Amino acid sequence: MEPVQIEESGIAIEANEAPDGEVLGKMIRDARKEKGLTLEEAARAAAIGRSTLSKIENNQTRPSFEIIRRLMQTLELETPQLFVQSAQSDISGRRDFTRKGQGEHKETTTYDHELLCSELTSKRMVPYISTIKARDVTEFESWVRHRGEEFMFVLSGELTLYTEHYRPLKMQAGDSVYYDSGMGHGCVSTSEEDATVLWVSLEG
Repeated sequence: MEPVQIEESGIAIEANEAPDGEVLGKMIRDARKEKGLTLEEAARAAAIGRSTLSKIENNQTRPSFEIIRRLMQTLELETPQLFVQSAQSDISGRRDFTRKGQGEHKETTTYDHELLCSELTSKRMVPYISTIKARDVTEFESWVRHRGEEFMFVLSGELTLYTEHYRPLKMQAGDSVYYDSGMGHGCVSTSEEDATVLWVSLEG
């Protein structure tokens, strides 16, 4: 997946506290005010609607994983800590569901991601299906890298996985790979059609 820049400084909560909607809303509101941003300014910087941000701050909606990630980046909050579910949690079972083709889309110049089960925010694994649009490694401005580990399963087509410490790996439908996502990486399609993959990221 595309790299997510995480600031090492800024407001954060302890890693064993997965915030509920009320706590999350207050944290976002406090961080926004501390940075001197209005609702409109913060929403625009995070590429979301002003009313959406207002509802999040007042615990009137359940924001998707991607929206929260953008807010965390805008407000310099530490994203990974917000989604680590406490081992002491009283929650004994959770479930999220995405119908075919109805995931949350995030398109970049090199990939078209469909985030799956994005309503459940307090999770460590991030599953998504991606169409690999890149056709040459030079299309990446820099290595993709982010915290954690990743599993990738090729659903269709053929691709080459480039990593900074290994030779290019050619893959086809049915192949899979597991790697440290902190290591620079990037995929390009090599088949006539764009390759599609299932990615599961484990945030570290």
